[in-house]
Amino acid sequence: MPHVFVGTTPRKKVSAAGAQLTYHGGPLLANVKLITIYWGSVWVADPLRTQLDEFADFFVSSSLLDQLAEYSVAGSQTIGHGTHAQTLLVTSDPPANLADADLQSFLTQQIANGTLEAPDGNTVYALFLPAGVTVLLNGAQSCRDFCGYHSVTPDGQIVYIVDTYDDCAGCAFAANVLDSSTAVFSHELCEAITDPHLDGWFDDNTGFEIGDICEPQTKVINMAGTLASSGSYAITGTGTADAAGTITANLTLTPQGAPPPTPPPPTGQSWVVQKEWSNAEGACV
Repeated sequence: MPHVFVGTTPRKKVSAAGAQLTYHGGPLLANVKLITIYWGSVWVADPLRTQLDEFADFFVSSSLLDQLAEYSVAGSQTIGHGTHAQTLLVTSDPPANLADADLQSFLTQQIANGTLEAPDGNTVYALFLPAGVTVLLNGAQSCRDFCGYHSVTPDGQIVYIVDTYDDCAGCAFAANVLDSSTAVFSHELCEAITDPHLDGWFDDNTGFEIGDICEPQTKVINMAGTLASSGSYAITGTGTADAAGTITANLTLTPQGAPPPTPPPPTGQSWVVQKEWSNAEGACV
């Protein structure tokens, strides 16, 4: 994945060694109120819209959000679960080329005419654009230089995320467009929560935020938590044999020495998300 932009500052990849997020006194989104917006007629029939809304529903009470609690500010801002408060489909088609100022104007207009809920201190607007739309940001170009970014309007009222369609060569780094999209989306969400006004948590030496340090490392999470990519596991299960002698086994994979995890719902979805930097662990987790 190319450089992800945070606000208006390009972030260049560096080693995570020695990273340390420092709090700079700004507000956090303690109980995020997430609003998703899909701009363009193609979103009417694109199944990715429904999938991203399902991910938004999941994220606001997920283990990934729970990780961010270590960046709470004692006595004033405790990061906890949030809500996916609204989703909006705007079927007019955006121009083929957009500047960040155009996107700010679009969001401001949608709030003014009442189609979007007004912001409060926890609101973040996530704007998804269709394939083929190019966003220009301080000389950088989407798909070539970045896949998504988060920022805040000059008056400090609207915290927002912009996610271009992640099927272009520069952003299709995961198995499919859904996995690429949720990885980028989760990166920007975690940063918007911990550094919404660009004066919250970031590394003083690099300017990197919680997601930048770990780009593009990913993991898979579901309602039961995170499935580690390595480790020692014990396999338990039961099996049944049919008349032909074929055995069907039902197996459970459990880390050795750990209690059995609560299984996800039968229809539970697993999601690809980006790992985020943990000061407490000194690593991307």
